[in-house]
Parts: sequence; structure tokens; C-alpha cells
Amino acid sequence: MNNRIVYFLLIAFIATTTLSAQYTEILNANRPGSSQGAFSVGTNVLQFESGLSIGKEEHRLLFTEANTFSWDYAIRYGVLKEELEVSLMGNFQSNKVTDTRGANNFERNFANFKSNTLGAKYLLYDPYRNREAKGPNLYSWKANNRIQWADLIPAISVYAGANFDITEDNPFTPEAEKSISPKFVLSTQNNFIGGFVFVTNIIVNRVTTDNPEYGYILTLTHATNRYFSIFLENQGIKSDFYADQLLRGGVAVLINKDLQVDLSGTLNFKDTPSLWRARLGVAYRFDMHREDEFIEEKGKSGRDKRKKYKEQKKEKNERNKRKDLLEDDGDGSQL
Repeated sequence: MNNRIVYFLLIAFIATTTLSAQYTEILNANRPGSSQGAFSVGTNVLQFESGLSIGKEEHRLLFTEANTFSWDYAIRYGVLKEELEVSLMGNFQSNKVTDTRGANNFERNFANFKSNTLGAKYLLYDPYRNREAKGPNLYSWKANNRIQWADLIPAISVYAGANFDITEDNPFTPEAEKSISPKFVLSTQNNFIGGFVFVTNIIVNRVTTDNPEYGYILTLTHATNRYFSIFLENQGIKSDFYADQLLRGGVAVLINKDLQVDLSGTLNFKDTPSLWRARLGVAYRFDMHREDEFIEEKGKSGRDKRKKYKEQKKEKNERNKRKDLLEDDGDGSQL
């Protein structure tokens, strides 16, 4: 692996990651990285995530330069239960390629979908739910505000989807013919104290085609406060059609509980081709979630929310009891 990649990965593991959860009071997006978190958006939550990118690619052996424009999108919906999410994710790209091999430069343009994948993600294991049931340590502030062995146990989810390559001779896909092929992702997520989250994806893609693809994504994000977060991400891709090591970084800003904007950049460390991209994105959710639930956040903010949640629930129960005392006792008379 290139020494620069190792260097940036070391920085990433030192620098780290954001929040968590099934349903949360504020939007929980996969952006601005490219990995999938382990948790769904929550039942009856419809979420849109999208971004526009510009960039450049230069291929040393083919003597070509390409100006690129792309649009990525995701539609996510929590259905039936908290652990389940269905989604449509895709990417459309347009390239303006300049061939510099001859005496006169030759230009050509092409555009198509790089991917369109319909799938579902299911949370297999959530360690934070059990910890919430146990509650905080009432006798030790230090125990509640340091990394513990239990923090190393991640939430785990699995994703299964189908790639719909709907056009022939698509320069961005490995198959010349139209095809439908599977995609599988194993996701893990660790939520650490201080607004740090570490997400890993292990990806197996298009395994039924002549050009199967294998890869991983490591995403580390740090929420500096409730509204602002930074991230660093490394992605590895391996196939006969395309192989690369990509490094991403950027920021996300929460405008309100349902709207987020982000800015990020991507680069690689090879020259067949070398590339860079700048991306501006947005995520927005329609929150139709109605169940009264609570999702744990670590640290002081999480404990404050738990305390407020329990106080509100207690007050609600007391109001119901007082109301019951004034209601009919069963024979038509008031107490």
C-alpha cells in the first residue's frame, strides 16, 4: 500500500467519528462519506440524500484527460420495524475526455449511470440497546466518561441489493450487456464517547458477472458539536475492471433537525488514472415516525437526554393517574 495512504489512515484512526442509531431526534445521514452506517433511519422516516461532484481524471498510459461531473443520490425508508431499511442508491456521471496522443487533441463526451442499486439493510445486533437498559453508573462519573471494553463491540448490519445496469455498452460498468447482479455489504459501527463514530463496510459486488468486485470502506467522523462534524474516509476497490484506493474528507453542517448540507473532496494515489473530485451535498428527511422511543447517545449529552426523557415519561404517567382519579369509577359517578 502506498505510504501516503498508510499515513492518512493513521491520521484517520487518531482523528475519528459521529453519532448513532435507529430513529433519532435529528437526521442521521450516511453523507458526506460513501459508507453505510449500521443503523436505519427509523420506521416511517423517508430520507433523501444527494450530491453534485466535479473533478478531473488523468490517465498516464492512455494519455487522456477527463473533466467529470456526477450526481449521486439515495432514497432511504424505514419500514415495518426499527431494524429494517429499504433504499435506492445510484450515481450518474458525465465525462468530457481529451485524447492527447496525436498531433491534434481529440475530444469525446459520454454519460451514463455508474450504478443503480435497490436493496434492504437489516440491523442484526445493537449493543447500545442493552447498555441503555442497564443505565449509567450512578457511583462513578469517570466510569461513564471513558472508553470501556464494551465500546469496542460494534453494532452490526447486513445489506443485500440488486444492481440494475439498464443500458448496453455502458463505459462505467464492467458488462457490455444489460444485467442485474447482486450486491452485499456487512456494516459495523462503533459509537465512542465525545461524538466519535467508526464505521466499516465490507463489500461484495456483482459476483454473478465476469468481473466481480470486492472492497472496503473505513469512515471516521467527529461531531465537534450538535451541528458540525468532520470526517475522513478510505475506500479500497478491487476488480479486473477497476481497482483503486480513494481518500475522502470533508465537513457536514446540520441546518435543523431534518436538514443537513455537506462539502467533501476525494483523491487517489495512482496515475492510471489519477483523480480528484469536489462534492457538495444535502440530506433531508420527512419524519413521520410516531412511536415513543429513545436511542442512546454516549457521554454527557446522552445522559441529559435520558434524564429528560425519563422525567417527561414520569410526568406523563402522573398526569394520567390524576386524570384517572377524576374519571368515572365504573358506575357512572365521579369520584
